[in-house]
Amino acid sequence: MSKALIPSGPPPLTGLRFIAAALFLIIVWGTAFTMIEVAILYLPPIWVVALRTLFGALVVIAYALYRGRRFPKLTDSRWLWFGFLGFIGMVLPFFLVATAQESIDSGISAILVGIMPLATLGLAHIFTTEKMNRRKVIGFVIGFIGTIILFLPDNFSLGLISDWRAQLLCVGGAICYAVTTVAAKRAPETPPSVAAAMMVGSAAVFGMAWACFTGVPSFNVPPIAWVMIAGLAIGSTGLATIVYLLVINRNGPTTLAKINYFPPFASVIAGVWLLGEPFTLKIGIAFTTIMLGVWIAREKKPFIPH
Repeated sequence: MSKALIPSGPPPLTGLRFIAAALFLIIVWGTAFTMIEVAILYLPPIWVVALRTLFGALVVIAYALYRGRRFPKLTDSRWLWFGFLGFIGMVLPFFLVATAQESIDSGISAILVGIMPLATLGLAHIFTTEKMNRRKVIGFVIGFIGTIILFLPDNFSLGLISDWRAQLLCVGGAICYAVTTVAAKRAPETPPSVAAAMMVGSAAVFGMAWACFTGVPSFNVPPIAWVMIAGLAIGSTGLATIVYLLVINRNGPTTLAKINYFPPFASVIAGVWLLGEPFTLKIGIAFTTIMLGVWIAREKKPFIPH
């Protein structure tokens, strides 16, 4: 999120309010992979994306209107900016991850998407003035090694696992999120609630157009599928966007980056506990290595949640 999108002034979230906001983001972002795993059993991935962004957009737009915000005219260049961010930061990665989860477990997909901070470092080094120092390079290399481990067989022999293409889709999703992070820094100044509504609303338009182009499926699906769609739309796409903006606005992007370390843990736990997904030695080693790389490459700034 661009600093230009973050108004200054409001006091930081502290105490129980900060803890509640952090736990909410960790849980809804972490369990999103679990909900996707269930939803794609009954609906095509692109329709999961379309419905998720459509209902999520209604939540975020309603919030912006509640705050008394006004949207810019359709001729305003900001629609191009946030339309691009909506596609590259939501529709495309949502689709890549959901498609990947047709072949791989939710926990593995969450671990791979967890390399997003490392991908952001690499892209920022190439396209911005934020260059990598020795510590960031070391963290990047360690995280990359952890990613490679996930592509190896369980016995760690040389060669690729059969689902390497699906895992590569998750890596592509992580790169999409990283591109969004870098691009958002150049976005025009816009109130956060309006920026979020424009981004999610644009994502809903792209998602529904893409889904309708593929054909309308039978919506005779069990209630559990709609519960998962509602959870993804209202939770990780709608309310989480609002809380995400609140944390950035009050506590800054560095604090949010530290919260982002934990959703992969929540996803792995939810996958093992709720879906009975295996947690092998290879997954444990890869997970630990990637998280170590992300931790080493972090920005060394004080973190005081009060």
